[in-house]
Amino acid sequence: MQENKINKVVKYVVVLMGVFFLGSLSMFALVKYSPMNITENITKTIKDVTVTETGIADAVEKVYDSVVTIETYKKDKLYATGTGFVYKNENGNGYILTNNHVIESGDAVRVVFTNNSSVEAKIVGSDKYADIAVLTVDSKNILSVAQLGNNSATRIGDTVFAVGAPIDSSAYSWTVTRGILSGKDRMVEVSLKNNNVSDWVMSVIQTDAAINSGNSGGPLSNSNGEVIGITSMKLASSQIEGMGFAIPIEDALWYAEKFEKGESISRPYLGVSMYNLSDILIRVDAPVTSGVYIDTVESDSPADKAGLKSRDIIVKLGDADITSLAFLKYQLYKHSVGDKVEISYYRGSELKTTTIHLSKAAS
Repeated sequence: MQENKINKVVKYVVVLMGVFFLGSLSMFALVKYSPMNITENITKTIKDVTVTETGIADAVEKVYDSVVTIETYKKDKLYATGTGFVYKNENGNGYILTNNHVIESGDAVRVVFTNNSSVEAKIVGSDKYADIAVLTVDSKNILSVAQLGNNSATRIGDTVFAVGAPIDSSAYSWTVTRGILSGKDRMVEVSLKNNNVSDWVMSVIQTDAAINSGNSGGPLSNSNGEVIGITSMKLASSQIEGMGFAIPIEDALWYAEKFEKGESISRPYLGVSMYNLSDILIRVDAPVTSGVYIDTVESDSPADKAGLKSRDIIVKLGDADITSLAFLKYQLYKHSVGDKVEISYYRGSELKTTTIHLSKAAS
């Protein structure tokens, strides 16, 4: 009897020790492995974050000294100011990108560097439709050359910043504004004559970084300090806020290379005078409310040879629908002199097509 009691006690103790051992082992496993998993998850989350609150000062420093203030003079008087940046320095010349509308109305241009040195610049080339201009100065004046980026690698929401001279070139030169990449491949209508009539359409980058008058021609850079666009106030409007636009750097460089080689920008023409269908008061029989109305056709022009006539309404160029004169020019200028392109148009209520052989306008 006594022996049975002892055996029961021993068994009880063994069970307690087993439970204690298993509990300890479970606790050890929980402490050892769970915190590691939590720590791993937190670490991975932190590594995925690319923007921190430390700012973008290092990125700004990379591009800052390449940015210049541009002063345009007319009859020896300061006429307009803007911004530009050095994108190349070779063969004794420093090359500066800016907007065409910054320099187009002047007869002399000067650039001011961050060390306040000022030098006269030569215009290498410019184009009003692309709103791109290239200037050159002696290499000895160059302080820094901007590093250029690639828009194919950018994503909506990426941090971007602009550097420029908003409002006044002397008081606020080299102001930095920060934002995000708000949109890519935005189609924005542009008035070349500042008359609220859209003459042209541009494919641009959208940002909420502040772009003010005087910023035109300056760099829009990514968080690595690489230039991905050229800001343009001409693409902005007083009716909107928080929507700035920039010409993609790839497009700007295409024109810059042409200018550097001394090549002119040759665009095809149709040889017609045109209006937006929505703007005319003449009654038409075509079952459309948008398109381009042909007013007159130049004799022996590409349009004339293709059979287009006055009162025809162009609704398609190639595969692209044409809703306005601005979009017609945008689609037309994608083609080169010598190309053949199909045009769809209404003559009265009948939809017709013709093929037009594009040529260059006579000088």
